[in-house]
Amino acid sequence: MFTLTQTAVARIRQAAVEGGMEELALRVAARREADGSITYGMGFDEPQDGEQPSLQSEGVTVLIAAHSQPLLQNTELDFVEMEPGQFSFIFVPQTAAPGGSGCGSCGGGSCGTC
Repeated sequence: MFTLTQTAVARIRQAAVEGGMEELALRVAARREADGSITYGMGFDEPQDGEQPSLQSEGVTVLIAAHSQPLLQNTELDFVEMEPGQFSFIFVPQTAAPGGSGCGSCGGGSCGTC
């Protein structure tokens, strides 16, 4: 199951208000690259015809296309301070390899703020 931390929910809701997009859902996507890594992306969007939310969490509706669901299974979206004053969304697989950090991020280290 794909999940959101409380911190991520709060930042997503804040970004939606700031952008006047409170009525839109958060679309999350993942794609496996040729080297085996996973690239993540997200943004506010309207559901397509017949599309059902993948997750509802404290006022945030999340949409995940069928082709992204296997890559996002057991992944948590968090919003963390990477360096002092530098915040970013990160995707954290909950089944990390032994010895690995288990952290993934989109776009080479930063997803921005929606």
